[in-house]
Amino acid sequence: MKPRSRRALAIGAGLAALGVAVALVLNAFRSNLVFFYSPSQIAANEAPQGRAFRIGGLVEDGSLKRDPGSLTVNFVVTDMAQRVAVRYSGLLPDLFKEGKGVVAQGKLGSDGVFVADQVLAKHDENYMPPEAADALEKARHGQLPQGAPKMAQGSSR
Repeated sequence: MKPRSRRALAIGAGLAALGVAVALVLNAFRSNLVFFYSPSQIAANEAPQGRAFRIGGLVEDGSLKRDPGSLTVNFVVTDMAQRVAVRYSGLLPDLFKEGKGVVAQGKLGSDGVFVADQVLAKHDENYMPPEAADALEKARHGQLPQGAPKMAQGSSR
C-alpha cells in the first residue's frame, strides 16, 4: 500500500471514530434532557407520554392527602389556570407546603396522574424557578404559548 493511501485510510478511520464518538455523546445528552411543562401545557397534551419531565407550579390549598401507613402522598399542582394531580412516594422536603411553589420530576401516567420520583420545594419566600414563575405569570394573564416546552435542564441520572 502506498503511503498516500495509507494516510487517507488513517484519516478516514479517524473521522469515522470521531463521528461515532459524537453520535454517542449526543445520544447520551438527549436521553438526559428533562423538559419543564406547566399544568396548562400538560392539559393541552403538549407533555410527552412515557418520558420523564418536570412540572412546576403551586401546590393547591387543601389538595395534600397522605396515604395512611405509607410514604405516598397525593397533591395537585396548579398554575392558576389548570390543575394536575401528582402522586409521590417518599419523603417530602421540609419546605413543602400547600400554597407554595413546587417542581416535581417524573412521568405522566396513562390515567393523567403525574407520578413523581423527585419533588423540590422552593427554598425561601422570594425564590421560584424562573420557568415556573414565568408559566404562572402567563397563566394568570391567559398568555401561555402553544408549542415547545419552556426549558431543558440536565438530569442527575
